[in-house]
Amino acid sequence: MTEELVRMENISMFFGRIQALEGVNFTVNENEIVGLVGDNGAGKSTLIKILSGALAATSGDIFFKGKKVDIRNTRDGINLGIETIYQDSALVNQLSIARNLFLGREPSRKFGFVKRLDKPYMHAEAETLLRKVGIKKRIDPNTPITSLSGGERQSIAIARAMYFKADLIMLDEPTNNLGVEETHGVLNFIKEAKEEGHSSIFIAHNIHHVFQVVDRIVILRLGKVAADLRREDTTMDEVERIITGVQVGVL
Repeated sequence: MTEELVRMENISMFFGRIQALEGVNFTVNENEIVGLVGDNGAGKSTLIKILSGALAATSGDIFFKGKKVDIRNTRDGINLGIETIYQDSALVNQLSIARNLFLGREPSRKFGFVKRLDKPYMHAEAETLLRKVGIKKRIDPNTPITSLSGGERQSIAIARAMYFKADLIMLDEPTNNLGVEETHGVLNFIKEAKEEGHSSIFIAHNIHHVFQVVDRIVILRLGKVAADLRREDTTMDEVERIITGVQVGVL
């Protein structure tokens, strides 16, 4: 029997007088990929920011591995085993690719009584990860982030999550600005993560990409859950109709 990894109960969120989420119930099981879809403003990014610790919900509870948790900031989320890849790729432009990949978790080696960054190891790992996410051209790991294209920057953020695989990996529009080959690398990564026992939440506007990798699809509309469907029990046409409000049955 599959066990729940995450349960969010009755999550509501107000920004001033604007209600972004209303009584949302959302679950992710162990070793499951959940597609979180909906129109702009449906509340998708808000929901995963609450789960990551980037935002605090106005009300509601979060359970992780069966225990109620208080995720007050993103460090709490990371410590629980949650990694997030946002649409705007949170990278430090002044640092190199290798430094960004290991930011805050840099490997070191002892030289006598002094610890120094293990740069050869970082560079070798960076080259391997870049190939894995679909960047075929050779890029020096010392290259600063400012020298990369938008698609390449997104790939760096994805490569970082690949390296520090957590129990739950959340991806907010990870294929935006990516070419065909880079997109293929991202989708393969999501499937490989599941094969290795990790769960993922995949936010995307491209329903075709969603159907290629997910087990289940949760549709948000106007801050509420409009549907929660197994991929094999629905179609892209049905999902698009629910997103646009042509067919909505609020759970």
